[in-house]
Amino acid sequence: MDHHPVHTVEGNDPQLTMSRSDAPDALPAPPVLLLHGFGSSSEQNWVDTGWVRILNEAGRNVLMIDLPAHGASAAPADAGAYTPSRMRADILQMLADERVRPLRENEPSSGVDVIGYSLGSRLAWEFGATQPEFVRRMVLGGPGAGDPLATFDLAGAERFLAGGPEPDDGITVDLLRMARLGPDNDLPSLLAMVSAIKTEPFDPHHAVPGMPVLLVAGDQDPYALGLDDLVQSAPDARIMTLPGRTHASAITSRTFKLAALDFLA
Repeated sequence: MDHHPVHTVEGNDPQLTMSRSDAPDALPAPPVLLLHGFGSSSEQNWVDTGWVRILNEAGRNVLMIDLPAHGASAAPADAGAYTPSRMRADILQMLADERVRPLRENEPSSGVDVIGYSLGSRLAWEFGATQPEFVRRMVLGGPGAGDPLATFDLAGAERFLAGGPEPDDGITVDLLRMARLGPDNDLPSLLAMVSAIKTEPFDPHHAVPGMPVLLVAGDQDPYALGLDDLVQSAPDARIMTLPGRTHASAITSRTFKLAALDFLA
């Protein structure tokens, strides 16, 4: 698996890391771009759970990006580096650095297919809507029409990390738990990301992807609310539900992986 930094984006070096894993016998198909969730990383979200292996075995080349302050990427001091719009700009630049070409009818390997999870799904939805010339198909795991990071109790989380009481909001407590699971996670920088996301809360109706989209969520996932609203917004979207799966366990589902492979075929 190859790891390398990207070039300067908008005059600043975001110090993000992209990883690439090529299939031994690659099909004539776009690479699959994987976008992980909040508090996770490419390694945790996609490698450890078997996604990269199963995609490579199916002949798909894989690109993975660690978001700011996650995984092998740096934690920028610039608060603007954590806004969703800036992260999408970084993703576009990284694809350009990787020589990914816009979709072309007679070039089956042009463009990308995208699989996102949680925060990665939110970024993928917006990226597909704003950069349709690059995205052929998308699979979004653990998505929702709402924005749990926008309603995150930032002040309560900061008090808790300073030794105070646990926040009253259950979603905030759960997101904090996710953030603390990564042994190398920089919690102050992750809270800076939350603060930046609050300035650009998710509005799925503002920009809607027109390519085929598969929305996948566990039926026990409290974050995956409003899926019907998302489907009604997007012209070519459908829902798949994973029985007995939560937000944390859906990512490991083999059923999910096989459905994604079939959808992207």
